[in-house]
Amino acid sequence: MSAVVVVHGGAWAIPDELAEASVNGVKAAACEGFSVLKRGGNAVDAVEAAVRAMEDNTVFNAGHGAALNTDGEVELDAIIMDGRTLASGAVSCVKNIANPVSLARAVMEKTAHIMLTGRGANMFAESIGMVTVPTETLVTEYEMEEWEKHKNYVTGVMEDFNSQWAHDTVGAVAVDCAGNVACATSTGGIRNKMVGRVGDSPIIGSGGYADSFTGAVSCTGHGESILKVTLARLILSHIEQGKSVADASQLSLQYMGDRVRGAGGAIVVSPSGKWAATFTTERMAWAAVENDVLWYGLDPNKRLKEQLSK
Repeated sequence: MSAVVVVHGGAWAIPDELAEASVNGVKAAACEGFSVLKRGGNAVDAVEAAVRAMEDNTVFNAGHGAALNTDGEVELDAIIMDGRTLASGAVSCVKNIANPVSLARAVMEKTAHIMLTGRGANMFAESIGMVTVPTETLVTEYEMEEWEKHKNYVTGVMEDFNSQWAHDTVGAVAVDCAGNVACATSTGGIRNKMVGRVGDSPIIGSGGYADSFTGAVSCTGHGESILKVTLARLILSHIEQGKSVADASQLSLQYMGDRVRGAGGAIVVSPSGKWAATFTTERMAWAAVENDVLWYGLDPNKRLKEQLSK
């Protein structure tokens, strides 16, 4: 069984000044996830490691570098899912946690629940001794400037997905040597979102889903649109009906565009190691590693590859 990791750094109109850093960030994250698999880690370990790498990278809207809500605060959402057992953990509206994906994993492994939100998620983090950081350390100067520029939410959101201003979600999917799949998704949400707004990212079946009988998906794009069509599950239902991972992704994103006028992207991996990175936005930074080959891209229909040293 050959192991595969695929990651995305968000589907939106990535401006040229962030393009190189975005691509470098996803390449590094994919390599991080793959090195976990090479060392014998499982798919859940790999997606957590890959997403942590992007949460720690201020280029991406997750963890450090997250978008700010209408009050100028950070509220973070994340999910992780183990396709072997369908176990899942998620957090939403957490404030002072640098790696929400790891808190989501703790919810999955240490509680009887799937999702914790707001104060309860932060209380749980404290109870298990998870390191908290002052929330302001998660805010970048770039994001403060963008937030000031786009204080009006309505224009903010529509512009976000129709022009340059969005930052978006990060995510990873993986299949390990045993043929099990996993997904993880993490985000700071939409800039100037209402306080308490939760998008698709931490919602099972929308921002991500993993089932080792079918595949794993992580989604990105306009959260409300993704929620309306339960995008991750929609993609897997097409795969269940015999579609390829690429066709399933394309059909589902096309449906979301036609039905609710939403743009976005998705990464998918099947238990047999087939994978796809698909998007209907102007750009999506993505990378994949299989058999020591690193694939990556940013613009539509453009895939580049590099041989990794063994």
